Amino acid sequence: MREGMFRNLSGCAISGIISKSGKRFSGQRIIDSITVMHERSNGLGGGFAAYGIYPEYKDYYAFHMFYDNRTAKKECEEFLEEHFDIINLSKIPTRKIREITDEPLIWRYFVTPLPTKLAESQLDEREFVARCVFRINTCIDGAYVFSSGKNMGVFKAVGFPEDVGYFYRLDEYEGYCFTAHGRYPTNTPGWWGGAHPFALLDYSVVHNGEISSYDANRRAIEMYGYKCTLLTDTEVITYIIDYLHRKNKLTFNEICSVMAAPFWSTIESKPQEEREELEFLRYTFASQLINGPFSIIVGFEGGMMALNDRLKLRSMVVGEKDDMVYVASEEAAIRVIQNDLDKVWSPKGGEGVIVTVEKGKI
Repeated sequence: MREGMFRNLSGCAISGIISKSGKRFSGQRIIDSITVMHERSNGLGGGFAAYGIYPEYKDYYAFHMFYDNRTAKKECEEFLEEHFDIINLSKIPTRKIREITDEPLIWRYFVTPLPTKLAESQLDEREFVARCVFRINTCIDGAYVFSSGKNMGVFKAVGFPEDVGYFYRLDEYEGYCFTAHGRYPTNTPGWWGGAHPFALLDYSVVHNGEISSYDANRRAIEMYGYKCTLLTDTEVITYIIDYLHRKNKLTFNEICSVMAAPFWSTIESKPQEEREELEFLRYTFASQLINGPFSIIVGFEGGMMALNDRLKLRSMVVGEKDDMVYVASEEAAIRVIQNDLDKVWSPKGGEGVIVTVEKGKI
């Protein structure tokens, strides 16, 4: 897809901030970070994921919804009432600004599965919720669940990310982890549901790059009940992470070794025990290997992961200061909010950076 007279092959911006001590800080910081990289976006998508923002509802799933019309809203709410106990529902607070237009109906529901429905399903709670999300997104025309985790939420729209942050009043939220994305789509359309982050349960992904293996990845993941409905390649990364972490119990270090698997020549040079483990992961989860240039930031309950493709074809910088860890496409996006860093570096291709909050701090 050409934007103007040229195609920006390295466009898109990503940023992430996390406190290892679990202290909550204002969402204004992530807005300030992503704003520095304005030129990496073109106004066709921006968004944020925020963790720790709903402490008063931390035991309930927060469904963030887009509706095309009131008919879709009515049908979706009937489905929710049939399957969940709705603790609270409201419009997501926004500011009216001229830069954000054509917004859908944007609502938020705090829910918990009805015990009878959960028992009938014979599923564990998280699988039940995930299947309900896919049911809504595939069967209710004009209704989209774009966030479904506990004590977290995704906020996204068509627009530049700094405008999206102001629109959603992100400066009024506090959390222990935030990620952000400024979009420059090159192969897929710019629309509200297709903006980043993409999320399922508490997993969220922001992505800079292009997945050349998307079709193979999509066909493979849909064999396990996932449905790619949001018209962009990044969506499949979220489902791969959910499949590997929640369903197969892989650690995030192991997930890095699957999604950005070392070349066979590299694996062969490793000590025997490490070589056998890498060979097992690569053979067992071959369909979850992602090819193409990418850098991603993954948010999850109690942590954040950053990962480049094996050849490091997209930029990514990491900085640390005291208990804070920062990740961004450019160092300037870190220094604008924390100039006095204890450490700053660029991870190697395929080298995951995984940060978790101290146990018991959330």
